[in-house]
Amino acid sequence: MSSPTERRPPEAQADQLVRDILKAAQGWAREAPPALMPAVRAVCVRLGEMVADQRNFFAPLPGPQEAERAQVLELVARRLASAATTEGLEQQLSALTELELKSTSSWALVPSAQGEWVSTAVQYLEGCARDVPADQRPDPYWADDVVAGVIASVRAVMGIDELHARTEAQYPGGRRGTGEQPVQEEEE
Repeated sequence: MSSPTERRPPEAQADQLVRDILKAAQGWAREAPPALMPAVRAVCVRLGEMVADQRNFFAPLPGPQEAERAQVLELVARRLASAATTEGLEQQLSALTELELKSTSSWALVPSAQGEWVSTAVQYLEGCARDVPADQRPDPYWADDVVAGVIASVRAVMGIDELHARTEAQYPGGRRGTGEQPVQEEEE
């Protein structure tokens, strides 16, 4: 039995994160009509890849922790894109890839492209819903809700919201990375 302070290797951390993301994908897919489940799972996998591949947007950590986090996130992104994870979703992921290439060539690096990709994911799910018989279609805003929920779930699994809160507390006013204390403005 390992002690509570014992660190798990990056591979084990990445495996757990991927399991948690896939569990979130299953949860969101369960909310959709059965015909839309693969599309929802594919969107969750792709958004998970996108979030994991935002390594450059995380607040900096001390050297060894930063290196470990980068390794874990790289492993998560690779494992989410692996054949083992995407089995059975090839058609949906191919359709998403086609849409991504048309609308956002660098969704993992450019913030505006990430926003466009989120819109693309919503449009993709809405398009999939149009192919479902009318009596099985979800409500008009279900795709927005699913994409927002998937993003929130994946960000929570990855610990991004916690990191953002710590960063904001550590670097008031959005100043970071200079190594200097923020300058206090004088009150008039």
